[in-house]
Amino acid sequence: MTSPPTVETLTRDLVGLGVRRGDLLMVHASLRSVGATSGGPVAAADAAGLITALEHAVGPDGTLLVNIGVDDDRAWVNEHPEHERAALLDGADPFEHRRTPADPDNGVLAEVFRTLPGTEVSDHPEGRFAARGPLARVLTADVPWDDYYGADSPLERFVRRRGRVLRLGADIDTVTLLHLAEHLVPIAAKRRVRRHRLVTGEHGPVIRVIETLDDSEGIVERPPGAPDYFGVILHAYLGTGRALVGRVGNATSELIDGADLVDVAVAWMAAHL
Repeated sequence: MTSPPTVETLTRDLVGLGVRRGDLLMVHASLRSVGATSGGPVAAADAAGLITALEHAVGPDGTLLVNIGVDDDRAWVNEHPEHERAALLDGADPFEHRRTPADPDNGVLAEVFRTLPGTEVSDHPEGRFAARGPLARVLTADVPWDDYYGADSPLERFVRRRGRVLRLGADIDTVTLLHLAEHLVPIAAKRRVRRHRLVTGEHGPVIRVIETLDDSEGIVERPPGAPDYFGVILHAYLGTGRALVGRVGNATSELIDGADLVDVAVAWMAAHL
C-alpha cells in the first residue's frame, strides 16, 4: 500500500521534478491524484499541505500562480439574449474579488489558495487568478477588462517573466496558458463573446459587459464530437520530450516552459484551426 505523501516528501518530489528556488510557477493540481497527506479523503488540510510544499520548493523568492475562477450561479444568464440579461441578474450576489469564492470546478486547492493570508487576487469576474510571492501583485493587478487572457493579462505577464507550468496529475485539457496562444495566433474572424456580470461598484452593484475571445467553446467552429484542442496540443507537446516529467506524491506530473508551450500552441493552432 502506498504511503500518503507528506509536506516533506512532496517538497522533495517537486525539487526532483525540476522545481527551483525563485521559480515562477502556474500550478494545476488534482489533489486526489497527488494523494491526501492525511491519508484519508482529500480535504482543505491536504491543499494547504501541498501549497506549503510548493512554497518550500520555490523558496521566498519564488511565486505561485493559480487560476481560481469564480463561483457564479448566474453564469447561465449569458446564454440568454443580451436584452434579457439585466433582469435575470437582478438579486444576484455581485462579484467582489476579495470575497467571492473560487469556482468549485477548480477544486479544493483553488479556494484554499485564495483564502490564505497574503494571497493576491485579481479583480476580474472571468479570468480570475490568485498569486503568492514577490511577483503576486505584478501578476494580478489591473487586469484588462476585455480580452483578459490577451495582451497585458496575467498570462502574458507570466510568460514575459519566464514562468513555468506545473501540472500535478491534472486533466490533459487543463492548461489555462493556452488561452494566451488563442489571442496570439493569426487566425481571421476568431469567435468572440459578450458577457454581462454583476460586480461591486463604488456605489453598489453594477452590470458590466465583457468582450473577449470565446474561451468556453473555442475560437473557431469545430466538427461535432471533435476533442478539446487544448488536450490535443498538450499531448503533442508532451510527445516532444521537452517537458520535465516525474511523480509528485502519487501523481504523474509535468513541468513545462511557458513561453515554449505558447510558441508550440500558436504554431499548432495556425496549422489546424
